[in-house]
Amino acid sequence: MSTTGVEGRRPGGSGVEGRRPGGSGVEGRRPGGSGVRATRQRAAISALLENLDEFRSAQELHDELRRRGEGIGLTTVYRTLQSMASNGLVDTLRTDTGESVYRRCSEHHHHHLVCRACGSTVEIQGGHVEAWAAEVAREHGFSDVSHTIEIFGICGDCADKSS
Repeated sequence: MSTTGVEGRRPGGSGVEGRRPGGSGVEGRRPGGSGVRATRQRAAISALLENLDEFRSAQELHDELRRRGEGIGLTTVYRTLQSMASNGLVDTLRTDTGESVYRRCSEHHHHHLVCRACGSTVEIQGGHVEAWAAEVAREHGFSDVSHTIEIFGICGDCADKSS
């Protein structure tokens, strides 16, 4: 998978900070009052994402769910992933072909290093970036800002293969 662009992910948040569902829901809702319905389909998609390290497309996730015997339609997968992204449960990147790819990420605010050749992704911290973003916003009179930063390049494995 080759990724060269980024799509903003978590409206109203500070970039890619993630949250994970946990505990027991009340009346089929996710704890914390997000209003996300707990369905069999959402549970299957969430479980699949928990076991994947790399970003995957909705089609790839749908294919894997079908291999596992889950009777979930592609439209439901897309709708569920969009809902999960809107609720801060998954990160989204946009590939160079314009396709959105998804991955469950860690709970803390972070950024990504993304290999343009293989799609390998590494979560990184960016203390200097955080300070810079806050300063730029302040200089221009902005408040309540959020950001996402992805750094694209070629990972060591892919660089070695092309040598």
